[in-house]
Amino acid sequence: MTTEKAQINNMLIAFIVLGLVIAIVSIVGFFTFSKGPEIIQGQAEADEYRVSSKVPSRVLELKVKEGDQVKAGDTLVIMEAPEVMAKLEQANAAQSAAQAISDKAQKGTRQEQIQAAYEMWQKAKAGLDIAEKSYNRVNHLFEQGVMSAQKRDEAKANYDAYIATEQAAKSQYQMAKNGAQREDKAAAAAQVERAKGAVAEVNSYISETILTAAADGEVTEIFPKVGELVGTGAPIMNIARLSDMWVTFNIREDFLNDFQVGTEITAFVPAFKKDYKFKITYMKDLGTYAAWKATKTQGQYDMKTFEVKAVPTDRIEGLRPGMSAIIEK
Repeated sequence: MTTEKAQINNMLIAFIVLGLVIAIVSIVGFFTFSKGPEIIQGQAEADEYRVSSKVPSRVLELKVKEGDQVKAGDTLVIMEAPEVMAKLEQANAAQSAAQAISDKAQKGTRQEQIQAAYEMWQKAKAGLDIAEKSYNRVNHLFEQGVMSAQKRDEAKANYDAYIATEQAAKSQYQMAKNGAQREDKAAAAAQVERAKGAVAEVNSYISETILTAAADGEVTEIFPKVGELVGTGAPIMNIARLSDMWVTFNIREDFLNDFQVGTEITAFVPAFKKDYKFKITYMKDLGTYAAWKATKTQGQYDMKTFEVKAVPTDRIEGLRPGMSAIIEK
């Protein structure tokens, strides 16, 4: 009797212990495998621009280093481009030549040339006068029957030749006296302007050898070293505008109801261990390749991802690109 009672007690204890074990395992499993809050992690970003040169050149001097704060207009890099300086000398020489031609056209013919043309005209007039008298004399003799027709024709041809010579000499004199034509003067002036444009173009390239900051910011990365060659348009350094920062989140579409453009959200920034307010300013579909959660096997649909940008409602001192921002859903 006593033995049976002891067995019953042992079995009862075993059932109780088993029940306690099952209860403990169930509680632990519930807290361990129960679904926790969804974590949405974003990253701080800043507007950034690259500094580059328009002309192939060599880095002569770096005026800043990575981490330096710069203001708009500060000198960043001094480049060296000997080829551009040579082109400037060529352009200046071409401008001087064009200016000389234009000055000559505007001033007209030199006085010595005008005087020489006048003397040639006077010489032609004198020859014409003699040829005319000779022809009249020969023609008079021909009419009297003393001179042959051949001699008269020769005298007439000589007289006509001197008429043409005198007219040509007079035209040369008038041309020298009047100077260059209006069209020639305009063409010479246009050549001067063209040469000035070439000089201005080369000077603009020279100005590109001294690179300055386009806006305030922080130098985040410098690519070439002093003495290295840099090609046209090649980046020399990056400058981040820390005054223009935002946080980018990649959010699954089933959470977008709380993330509409214009609404404010609260995010925890681990770097400062504080919550901050942000305002959503931008939203964009990342495309079909960015599906976070496939549910087609359950007869439903794919969860797509959207890029959401939010700017701090108040300036966050010390916020830098790459810092995290956490949202719990």
